[in-house]
Amino acid sequence: MWEGFDIATERKKYRLFPYSVLMTVYDKELPENLNESLESMLLQTYPPDELVLVCDGKLTCELNIIAKSFQSEFKDIIKIIRIDENVGVGRANNAGINACTCPIIVKMDSDDISLPSRCAKQLIMFSNHPELDIVGTFAEEFDSETGETVSIKKTPVSHEQILKYARRRNPFNRQTIAFKKSTAQRVGGYSDIRLCEDYEFIVRMLQDGAVGRNIPEPLVRYRISDNDFKKRGSWQQTKGFINVRRIIHKSGFSSLTDMVVPCIAQLGMFVLPSGVTKWVYKKILRK
Repeated sequence: MWEGFDIATERKKYRLFPYSVLMTVYDKELPENLNESLESMLLQTYPPDELVLVCDGKLTCELNIIAKSFQSEFKDIIKIIRIDENVGVGRANNAGINACTCPIIVKMDSDDISLPSRCAKQLIMFSNHPELDIVGTFAEEFDSETGETVSIKKTPVSHEQILKYARRRNPFNRQTIAFKKSTAQRVGGYSDIRLCEDYEFIVRMLQDGAVGRNIPEPLVRYRISDNDFKKRGSWQQTKGFINVRRIIHKSGFSSLTDMVVPCIAQLGMFVLPSGVTKWVYKKILRK
């Protein structure tokens, strides 16, 4: 479908929806990462109608300089929402969803990089398939120090595959999703939980009848580091992982087996040394 993709030609063929980019940032983000992320969204082949940047708590001077610089250059597009205290990803995303004015919201992490055609391809998918509520893509994981590609994180493509996969794991790469604002608001937006909030949000939309699809192409590059592997195996991450699967099971979406199997796997990540976890992740889970 995307071979020989040309946005000028595609825009003549399709009526593309206007869209908002939603990004949240907090004070631990590296300024250079935020700069790259914002640039990658504002230089899309099909540019956003607006970009809503939610500052989750007070930012560092360097991050504020970058945010204000982009707002000055793209004053008709960028809207900055400031929250005085750090409230977490879920509540920050909800503030952003409410501030977005377009029917389609494209999510973006403040340390990732979108390929130039990402948004065009997702908006064309919405145009071709008006029944869709959520569109994601594959993602390219790369080493934050060397820039070397580590793996391609693939996700189920069809809605039927997504529903089955979602019983145990998030069927979308959170860095890649685009969704209808009306669908997100209908389910009440994100929950006020601190970890795995994106997975729980997706499941509630699917339970409400949302239709999803993934584009089988890596259109977002996201950073991973040795520290990420340590965090994935931390007790805090493990507790959050188990808690969300318990919530999803109690909602009736997944079976007891669907809850227990991934929780056992996560507990294994917790007890294994981070070096072993890294090897398993790269050689088995992402193979």
